[in-house]
Amino acid sequence: MEVRDKIYIGGAWVPSSGAGVHEVVDSNTEEVIGKVPEGTADDVDRAVEAAAEAFPAWAATPAEERGKLLARVADGIGARMTDIATTISREVGMPISLSGPIQVGLPQAAFAEAGQLVADFPWEEEVGNSLVVREPVGVVGAITPWNYPLYQIALKVAPAIAAGCTVVLKPSEVAPLNAFALAEVIDEVGLPPGVFNLVCGPGAIVGEAIASHPKVDMVSFTGSTRAGKRVMQLAAESVKRVALELGGKSANVILEDADLDAAVPSGIFGCYLNSGQTCSALTRMIVPRSRLAEVEEKAAAAAAGFPPGNSLEPGTMLGPLVSAAQRERVRGYIKKGMEEGAKLVTGGAEPPEGLDRGYFVQPTVFSEVTSDMTIAQEEIFGPVLSILPYDTEEEAIRIANDSVYGLAGAVWSADPAHAEQVARRLRTGQVDVNGGAFNPAAPFGGYKQSGFGRERGKFGLEEYLETKSLQR
Repeated sequence: MEVRDKIYIGGAWVPSSGAGVHEVVDSNTEEVIGKVPEGTADDVDRAVEAAAEAFPAWAATPAEERGKLLARVADGIGARMTDIATTISREVGMPISLSGPIQVGLPQAAFAEAGQLVADFPWEEEVGNSLVVREPVGVVGAITPWNYPLYQIALKVAPAIAAGCTVVLKPSEVAPLNAFALAEVIDEVGLPPGVFNLVCGPGAIVGEAIASHPKVDMVSFTGSTRAGKRVMQLAAESVKRVALELGGKSANVILEDADLDAAVPSGIFGCYLNSGQTCSALTRMIVPRSRLAEVEEKAAAAAAGFPPGNSLEPGTMLGPLVSAAQRERVRGYIKKGMEEGAKLVTGGAEPPEGLDRGYFVQPTVFSEVTSDMTIAQEEIFGPVLSILPYDTEEEAIRIANDSVYGLAGAVWSADPAHAEQVARRLRTGQVDVNGGAFNPAAPFGGYKQSGFGRERGKFGLEEYLETKSLQR
């Protein structure tokens, strides 16, 4: 068992001011595999004070030096890849074959890329008689989720530090062990004390203390839309900057002429990745009614390739969900879909055969879903696909945009130019065209209740900068 009895403040491992302890559970076995402190508002205050004290010197540190330190953090993460990947597979349930490249490889790349970005970033430019300079926003509060725990941390911490900001991180208490590993790497690298601080604990205490602290200049939050609204409320009291990456109900629009042999399996993978615990998951497959039976058949066949299994087994493609609460939530949505008249193509709410322990759910596909059904509107966060038929292309676009969310999406067509035309009409922050490859340098973020602000690449760095004009 991994027991963490200290938090990281001001460049040192120190005891929390509280006595609470949070248990970390293996999602495969339901066994306790770790313990971390439950931080307090006093811990947050100490961390923010340390960050505020460190900010002036860190902001004045040459960008090239900041970049070199970030590169060393990336190297430190890479040296621990196997251990961190195993930890996250146990915490979250992602299969170990994917955890290495996704849950650890992407964070490692995010730190390395942030280090490279600062060397070439246009920190100053001449505009008429003005010198326009970009400066770090200040102390950043980073509040991150459990589904891609280290990656979501990296998408905030790496660009914030690269920009010259100092950081107070609150990782998810559900999957926190990887954050402590990162803190160890940062400590070994030798970032100046106070540049990075870690306080673990519940959102209602630690998260709210960060969002409301008067010396926190910006809050970057990834999580549920409900919690994001609360962050906005608290941040508004001191008019601090907020960046939010929230929920999603992303549409996968398959046009009449699309290659179903490519589009449907790709859509299933885009829905089931990380057991569906992905904010940008393609959970709504919008298909021509004339091809509905064909899509159902191909979707059922593709779903059969995702039998649930232990996330540490090499051949597993669909691991467990993160917790008992999440398992019951997803099963509840499956039951709701059946109650509201959706056609169950495969799967169901019953536990998968032979998996009595662990937070497992059957890979599920519904068809004949309509936009007024709960499973078509609410974020399920599990391996549950809704197939919605349409009669005209205009109807397909209307269905795709019929959501309070707008995070991601996809379009498939035999005509790439036509697919791009439809993609431009989707009110969402990112659209894959005919299975377009993931691009970590492209901006990621949402429209509508999926939030605002962008992460990744230079777009993520810009979130942590203020703009100043010097008239001469």
